[in-house]
Amino acid sequence: MCYNVIDLFCGAGGFSKGFQDIGFNIVLGIDNFEPVAKTFKLNFPNAIVICEDIKSIYSDEIQSYLKGKIPHVVIGSPPCEPFTAANPNRKEKPLDRLYVDLQGQLTLEFIRIVKQLKPEVFIMENVPQIMEGELKTALIREFKSAGYEKIFFNILKAEDYGTPSHRVRVFISNIPIRPKRTYKKIIVEEALKNLPPLGSSNVMNHDVPPISRRKLRKIRRLKWGQALIRYHGFRGRQLPNLIRLHPKKIAPTVLGSSRFIHPYEDRFLTVREQARLMGYPDNFVFLGGRDVQYNQVGESVPVPLSKAIAEVVLEHLREKY
Repeated sequence: MCYNVIDLFCGAGGFSKGFQDIGFNIVLGIDNFEPVAKTFKLNFPNAIVICEDIKSIYSDEIQSYLKGKIPHVVIGSPPCEPFTAANPNRKEKPLDRLYVDLQGQLTLEFIRIVKQLKPEVFIMENVPQIMEGELKTALIREFKSAGYEKIFFNILKAEDYGTPSHRVRVFISNIPIRPKRTYKKIIVEEALKNLPPLGSSNVMNHDVPPISRRKLRKIRRLKWGQALIRYHGFRGRQLPNLIRLHPKKIAPTVLGSSRFIHPYEDRFLTVREQARLMGYPDNFVFLGGRDVQYNQVGESVPVPLSKAIAEVVLEHLREKY
């Protein structure tokens, strides 16, 4: 039996890619940003892609696209900006991040569609700060109102499942998700090896961004692990960017805003190299401008982590059906 997956806030499709690799049928994705929706469609040509504001989409429209297919699994990654400490404008009161912040309210839209479609399994990915203060209780209450009595907050580290970069995320679901760890850490040097020459036509998204002479002089002085700049997060928290990667370690967390310096060369990583840090295969193509491509990579669920999660879901569904 082939199980069907719907991906809300699908982005480029890192979350869906892991499920596809395990054998799930990716039937539909929703994202409101056209270059991202085109990327998803290119990499999942058999899926229906809706490029609209999710607030205007209801289950009857989704069901019309499915044409009788059962939505066994609903996955998705509502925006994390309202909840992450990297956002200097995050609202002070935790509940305001969910109920007042307009982006935070999109989490409620995920729950609304889950309530309407009633999938056997749902999984919502976000930053762990979405559980701060009263938020965890509020989310349990909202999912219960959608018809799901048991809610699990599964905190997973991407590097435990073969991702060459650090990433801690919570996967909120109606089933426990405890994938088997790989234990083997994939370091930066290993992740970036055997790529074709820069700009090669043999692999997409492998062009080097331009760099000013002034910035190049600063980059040349950077040692492994050092950052060229720091920016302010919530309550003035200092966050590094433009880090020169250490070749013998895993990479730091790849964010939409992240840009990295090559460990051995005085240049930025290409989009393809950055995608490798998130476990994307080289035949996964990103569309849009270069910054949009980087953002798609950094805002993804890493493919190896998604694949590990998908294996747990597949085992659950086989037992169910």
